[in-house]
Amino acid sequence: MAGPRAFAAAASLSMLFAISPATAQAPPTESIQIGLSTDAISITAGFSGADLTIFGSLENPDPLIARQGRYDVVVVLEGPPRPVVVRRKDRVLGVWINLDSETFENVPVSYSVATTRPLQDIAEPAKYKQLSLGAQNLYLKPADETDSPATIQEFTAALRERKAATGLYSENVGGVQFLSQNLFRATVRLAPNVPVGTHKARAFLFKSGMFVKESSAQLEIRKSGFEQSVFRVAHDYSFLYGVFAISLAMLTGWLGRIIFRKD
Repeated sequence: MAGPRAFAAAASLSMLFAISPATAQAPPTESIQIGLSTDAISITAGFSGADLTIFGSLENPDPLIARQGRYDVVVVLEGPPRPVVVRRKDRVLGVWINLDSETFENVPVSYSVATTRPLQDIAEPAKYKQLSLGAQNLYLKPADETDSPATIQEFTAALRERKAATGLYSENVGGVQFLSQNLFRATVRLAPNVPVGTHKARAFLFKSGMFVKESSAQLEIRKSGFEQSVFRVAHDYSFLYGVFAISLAMLTGWLGRIIFRKD
């Protein structure tokens, strides 16, 4: 009995040692990292928009796949989430008035995308929907989910169109360029009306159409100079700021009446 058992044990150890080298030689999984040259950007009232450059690298890339151009990167700069009210104007008795409205929760105020290629050439649409990647795939949650699906869809489309028209939602095809097999540079657009607050930069790595990894970093956009002082006072002392604004308006109106009064 000891003989067969010893033979089986020896055979098992032989198989284990035969498998171990193959396991040790398994290629490491690819990963992606991004970095910002600064973690804060200050803007003034005369800010007219700018291009933000984000650098990144691939970790453990397959040299063959890299040479074949089968790695793709999508970089997103997503603004702070805020509630948004979308209103629909209708003509009533010759006057355009707001009738229906829909409120959406946690909507990114801005959303800029940069890609190596057109999105449809990188992966299947279902994958973008799963990752909520791309302005058309963002889930915009209505505050009142009891509304009809047709109404929600109509206001959702109007919200996306409005964001794109104002430049807050943008896409830069070819905005991600590989500088070498593992280094890349992404350029995303900051609109003139980019909101202040904490923005999140995210980079998605795809290999042959399959999602591999994601990396992120934060960027703070804030006002500077006199505009920053006014912004801070308006938020920290909103009641006093409101009283001051009303008083200033009344004083300006009174002075205007005195100056331009006709005797």
